[in-house]
Amino acid sequence: MRAPVAAGTLALALILTACTSGADALAEQYRSGSGQNYISGDGAITVIAPESRSEPVIFGGELDSGGTFASADYAGSVLVVNFWYAGCPPCRLEAPDLEEISQEYRDQDVVFVGVNILDQAPTALAFAEEFGVTYPSIMDVNLGAVRLAFSGEVSPNAVPTTLVLDGQGRVAMRISGLLSEPGVLRGMLEDVLDEGSQR
Repeated sequence: MRAPVAAGTLALALILTACTSGADALAEQYRSGSGQNYISGDGAITVIAPESRSEPVIFGGELDSGGTFASADYAGSVLVVNFWYAGCPPCRLEAPDLEEISQEYRDQDVVFVGVNILDQAPTALAFAEEFGVTYPSIMDVNLGAVRLAFSGEVSPNAVPTTLVLDGQGRVAMRISGLLSEPGVLRGMLEDVLDEGSQR
């Protein structure tokens, strides 16, 4: 009876190896639970009902790719704002999922933008190239203006943090830490898009 168990274990190991092949060392260290002096959020999810959401958040700044981003330019759109930096292991782990979701929703009036809290533009661009991230990032390292704009009840108090803003610019959801279940973000986007269609 041990042979099927061993075979199943081997198959699982091969699947996991296949899933993680190509991943980088920092992401692997984080996945293995070694910590490496890194403290992240616990993945806690905060969902805010429409009637309980705070005032719209207005933010913007210089982009890694040049030019600027202003949230006011996307009034009526759903915004996904991801706070990250290149040396953050869970940021590296979740980047492909965020990119995939951004592509899925790009024709549904959903806009993704990163907020890099630590790096300079060349490092941010190298990260985007390595992980295939096509949406831009605001470079927030010098002023911290974007983090300040979101301070309060749903502040980005961990790295990574992912926020979903409704069409009015109000925070509807916060994921504090790694986006471990991409389906949760997809579900929230569907809910917020439905809210917009009902107005």
